[in-house]
Amino acid sequence: MAYVVTEPCRNCKYTYCASVCPVEAFREGADCLYIEPSICIDCNKCRPECPVEAIYPDYEVPSIWRSWISENAERSKVSPVISDVKIPLKKEGCVDPVF
Repeated sequence: MAYVVTEPCRNCKYTYCASVCPVEAFREGADCLYIEPSICIDCNKCRPECPVEAIYPDYEVPSIWRSWISENAERSKVSPVISDVKIPLKKEGCVDPVF
Protein backbone atom coordinates (compact mmCIF):
# COMPACT_ATOMS: atom_id res chain seq x y z
CA MET A 1 0.00 0.00 0.00
CA ALA A 2 1.04 3.59 -0.61
CA TYR A 3 -0.63 6.93 -0.12
CA VAL A 4 -1.80 8.88 -3.16
CA VAL A 5 -2.23 12.62 -3.77
CA THR A 6 -5.47 13.30 -5.69
CA GLU A 7 -7.27 16.06 -7.61
CA PRO A 8 -7.97 18.45 -4.69
CA CYS A 9 -4.23 19.19 -4.56
CA ARG A 10 -4.17 20.51 -8.12
CA ASN A 11 -3.51 24.26 -8.09
CA CYS A 12 -3.49 24.32 -4.28
CA LYS A 13 -0.25 22.48 -3.56
CA TYR A 14 -0.05 22.92 0.17
CA THR A 15 3.17 21.34 1.35
CA TYR A 16 2.58 20.60 5.01
CA CYS A 17 2.24 16.94 4.07
CA ALA A 18 5.69 16.86 2.51
CA SER A 19 7.28 18.51 5.52
CA VAL A 20 6.19 15.71 7.88
CA CYS A 21 7.11 12.79 5.61
CA PRO A 22 9.91 10.84 7.33
CA VAL A 23 11.19 9.26 4.10
CA GLU A 24 10.92 12.15 1.59
CA ALA A 25 8.35 10.34 -0.57
CA PHE A 26 6.78 13.58 -1.84
CA ARG A 27 7.59 15.02 -5.24
CA GLU A 28 6.76 18.49 -6.51
CA GLY A 29 4.98 18.88 -9.83
CA ALA A 30 4.13 22.19 -11.47
CA ASP A 31 0.61 22.38 -10.03
CA CYS A 32 0.40 19.65 -7.38
CA LEU A 33 2.37 17.17 -5.33
CA TYR A 34 2.84 13.44 -5.92
CA ILE A 35 3.88 10.55 -3.69
CA GLU A 36 6.51 8.08 -4.87
CA PRO A 37 4.78 4.75 -4.04
CA SER A 38 7.99 2.72 -3.78
CA ILE A 39 9.28 5.07 -1.06
CA CYS A 40 6.06 5.68 0.91
CA ILE A 41 6.07 3.70 4.18
CA ASP A 42 2.34 4.15 4.87
CA CYS A 43 2.94 6.02 8.12
CA ASN A 44 -0.16 8.26 7.67
CA LYS A 45 1.65 11.37 8.93
CA CYS A 46 0.84 13.26 5.73
CA ARG A 47 -2.90 12.72 5.55
CA PRO A 48 -3.98 14.83 8.54
CA GLU A 49 -1.69 17.66 7.36
CA CYS A 50 -3.54 18.15 4.06
CA PRO A 51 -6.06 21.00 4.45
CA VAL A 52 -7.90 20.04 1.23
CA GLU A 53 -8.13 16.30 2.04
CA ALA A 54 -6.33 15.24 -1.14
CA ILE A 55 -4.38 12.27 0.29
CA TYR A 56 -5.73 8.72 0.49
CA PRO A 57 -4.35 5.23 0.94
CA ASP A 58 -4.35 3.67 -2.54
CA TYR A 59 -7.18 1.30 -1.59
CA GLU A 60 -9.42 4.20 -0.44
CA VAL A 61 -9.00 6.57 -3.41
CA PRO A 62 -12.51 7.57 -4.55
CA SER A 63 -13.43 6.03 -7.90
CA ILE A 64 -13.55 9.43 -9.59
CA TRP A 65 -9.82 9.89 -8.80
CA ARG A 66 -8.53 6.32 -9.34
CA SER A 67 -6.38 7.55 -12.26
CA TRP A 68 -4.34 9.48 -9.71
CA ILE A 69 -2.80 6.23 -8.49
CA SER A 70 -0.95 5.78 -11.77
CA GLU A 71 -0.39 9.53 -12.14
CA ASN A 72 1.47 9.58 -8.79
CA ALA A 73 3.53 6.54 -9.77
CA GLU A 74 4.51 8.00 -13.15
CA ARG A 75 5.01 11.67 -12.31
CA SER A 76 6.81 11.06 -9.02
CA LYS A 77 9.62 9.38 -10.95
CA VAL A 78 10.35 12.58 -12.94
CA SER A 79 9.57 15.24 -10.31
CA PRO A 80 11.99 16.59 -7.69
CA VAL A 81 11.81 15.72 -3.99
CA ILE A 82 10.04 18.24 -1.78
CA SER A 83 10.42 18.16 1.99
CA ASP A 84 9.91 21.78 3.05
CA VAL A 85 6.85 23.96 3.47
CA LYS A 86 6.42 26.39 0.58
CA ILE A 87 3.86 29.07 -0.16
CA PRO A 88 0.89 27.28 -1.76
CA LEU A 89 -0.67 28.03 -5.11
CA LYS A 90 -4.13 29.57 -4.95
CA LYS A 91 -7.36 28.44 -6.52
CA GLU A 92 -10.99 29.06 -5.74
CA GLY A 93 -12.17 26.68 -3.05
CA CYS A 94 -8.77 26.04 -1.51
CA VAL A 95 -8.55 26.26 2.24
CA ASP A 96 -6.30 29.14 3.27
CA PRO A 97 -4.60 27.99 6.48
CA VAL A 98 -2.60 30.37 8.63
CA PHE A 99 1.18 30.30 8.11
